[in-house]
Amino acid sequence: MQHRDLHDGRSDGLKPLVSLDLSQVNSFSDLLSAMSDTAFSGRSAGEAARIMTNMFSDSSCGVVMTISGAMTVAKQGKIVCDLIDRGCVQAIIATGALIAHGLTESIGLSHYRSDPNQSDEELFEKGYNRIYDTLEMEANLNDISVMVATVLAEETPDGGTWCSSSFCKAIGKRLSEQNLGTGILRSAYEKNVPVFIPAFTDSELGLDFSTWAIMASLKAQGHANHKDANLAQALENVPAFNPFLDLFEYARRVTSFDNLGIFTIGGGVPRNWAQQVGPFIDVTNDRCGTAFTPPRFRYGVRLCPEPVHWGGLSGCTYSEGVSWGKFFSPADGGQFAEVYSDATVILPLLVKAVFERMDAAAKS
Repeated sequence: MQHRDLHDGRSDGLKPLVSLDLSQVNSFSDLLSAMSDTAFSGRSAGEAARIMTNMFSDSSCGVVMTISGAMTVAKQGKIVCDLIDRGCVQAIIATGALIAHGLTESIGLSHYRSDPNQSDEELFEKGYNRIYDTLEMEANLNDISVMVATVLAEETPDGGTWCSSSFCKAIGKRLSEQNLGTGILRSAYEKNVPVFIPAFTDSELGLDFSTWAIMASLKAQGHANHKDANLAQALENVPAFNPFLDLFEYARRVTSFDNLGIFTIGGGVPRNWAQQVGPFIDVTNDRCGTAFTPPRFRYGVRLCPEPVHWGGLSGCTYSEGVSWGKFFSPADGGQFAEVYSDATVILPLLVKAVFERMDAAAKS
């Protein structure tokens, strides 16, 4: 049997782990720093705090935040507002449902805990829409639809055609004027941060937009009783909405920064739409003979419990994204951290720690 030369690790430059000593922890920043010397998701969280601090502190970096899941129903929306208000993010890409549920708080309404003793059939009859352990009132969504209809009737987008970012900006302006509560769209409007909703029709906001157009169509057709109309007639008035306005505006914005960072909660359409800007420019150069500089993300932090082996984009790693031309590799300066955790658990701890570090740096 061949004799092995057993090493102790230090001689090979390995970094030893350190037992987490809570007696030495006096802040969230301390806790995340200590966790970075442990293992598994704790170490990933510590690395995420370090990279987020670097990313938010890089004045040459434009940070794109992508959000999916029920984060506003889960009462995480104020954290997103804080990130916008502090100038940490320069664009938001989200699901329409997340933005719609966030509007509930922005107009002074509430979400509630679900009563496990009530069946889903009972909840439906009462107009309570269940999202796991939380309820969104159908009455809330009706109130939002009234505001949406008012904005669509009173505002006109540049060029006469809406897209998700122009619509979100118009809603944010109205929320700022009403001053009923905090909200992502309000903060985004006040800080001139665009909000993009790539799958716009897959949401309450898309339905609000559609029913506003249907109502206008029925009125134009002169129906004395709308019950006399048929569905084909009602669907004749297609809203003036062009998603390519969003795609081109997003590409213009991200290519204006020297460096790019991405902060992803969950995955899905918002993550893919945000990341595809690099391949978009690559294929444009290839097919159109142009020589545009393709953007690549230099920083990335992802909070998502989805494992990679299911094959969905929500679980795909940043290293996989390097193969698509979406990210710089670590060899080229890419800095990435992926925390496999429920975002409602890790997001508050992580952002609080990063804010402490940023505040301490500003004072020094």
